Amino acid sequence: MTRKATARTAGFTLLFYICAGILQMTLGNAATAGAQGSAAKLARIAEHASDLRVGILLGLLECFSALVLGVTFYAITRDEGPELALFGLVCRLCEGVLGAVGIPQTLALLWLATAGAGGGAPEPGTVNALGAYLLMPGPAPIGAIFWAAGSTVFSFLLLRGKIVPVFIAWLGVLSSALLVVGLPMQLVGALQGGSATLMWLPVLVFELALGPWLIVKGVPEPASRAPLQPMQALRAN
Repeated sequence: MTRKATARTAGFTLLFYICAGILQMTLGNAATAGAQGSAAKLARIAEHASDLRVGILLGLLECFSALVLGVTFYAITRDEGPELALFGLVCRLCEGVLGAVGIPQTLALLWLATAGAGGGAPEPGTVNALGAYLLMPGPAPIGAIFWAAGSTVFSFLLLRGKIVPVFIAWLGVLSSALLVVGLPMQLVGALQGGSATLMWLPVLVFELALGPWLIVKGVPEPASRAPLQPMQALRAN
């Protein structure tokens, strides 16, 4: 695959990744919106079971997208720093794996909400206890922290190699680094509420700018791989 084709693959995958994530979040929130207590939320999930199933499929596609992004950005940036690029690749692989590991929990929640229809529901007390556990609001997903670290590294390499416009690369470095700091704080409860949501906006702008740029412009060949001009080739010989 050529470097330009790799860049276009990364751009398309990045935009798909964003759309899938937003849609999955919307479907997940709609499945429990307005319900108070685990019993009411389980009942609402049962009513929106098809939406949750679509969300599960989108989550799985997000995991594969993370793997594709790790490989393509590694291929684009490895000439600017192979060790850093490999670290970014590993971070995106961890993100994809951790995202996949969380899917069974959503499947368990869906089963718990719909088990009564098949006559195999546990005792009401067990349902409430399991529902409360599965619906427990959690801190920042661990996979998102690995994502932020990988995004910071890849953005830095894009900036170092001047692979994309400087303002896009700088936006990627700063917005991703903000999440590298903010997500662990959210994980331990030191950052909550609106601030935890707002810190995602800069990186969303970065990715919405980076994706179309990679699709339309691609990335240049590194100097070490650039074809020699006729006079350069003559001198080299």
